[in-house]
Amino acid sequence: MDILLIAGLWLDGSAWDDVVPALEALGHRPVPITLPGQGDGSTSATLDDQMAAVLAAVESASGRPMVVGHSAASTLAWLAADACPERIAKVTLIGGFPAADGPPYAGFFEVKDGVMPFPGWGPFEGPDSADLDEEARQDFAATAIAVPAGVARGVVRLTDERRFDVPVLVVCPEFTPAQARTWITAGDVPELARAKHLDLVDIDSGHWPMITKPAELARLLAAAASEA
Repeated sequence: MDILLIAGLWLDGSAWDDVVPALEALGHRPVPITLPGQGDGSTSATLDDQMAAVLAAVESASGRPMVVGHSAASTLAWLAADACPERIAKVTLIGGFPAADGPPYAGFFEVKDGVMPFPGWGPFEGPDSADLDEEARQDFAATAIAVPAGVARGVVRLTDERRFDVPVLVVCPEFTPAQARTWITAGDVPELARAKHLDLVDIDSGHWPMITKPAELARLLAAAASEA
């Protein structure tokens, strides 16, 4: 199966470099997506531009792909399910949850001079980054790509309720499946509360398992794709 890989904020397609060969060895075709404004040198990209790149990858896929979104890009993966639910076999979310209709895509951090730069490790101290050693932290910070304001502040729009028919898997890194279930049941993740086919699976890692646990992450993604 084609597996479309969308990295989260400040990352480009190379974030999946250690996951790709492991997925290939397991018989799948991984397709890392380099998003406009996150790897192509553009600072004027918008959320619509990123969505267009994801939908182009869906259309180019062989058969119905599984779309994987990491962190904030969980919303991009979900937007793809909203845009073309009949074309997507499954959505897998790693360490993130889809936004509902109406809020900005990534209103988490300050925008400066038209971009939202990586804010440093302060906001991610604790379970998010506990498994990243100093070298990995330095490498991440050195290569982090500031996210264009047109992406970060783009408004999420969802229109097709057939998205709730698309099977969803949540990979839980710095939180547990039990915690995620509690948040969903409490109404904190309204989009997933309405998903008709929802599974959760644990991975013992911080927020970036593609960096710290690529082989284990690949096995989970391959299993999810095979089930789809």
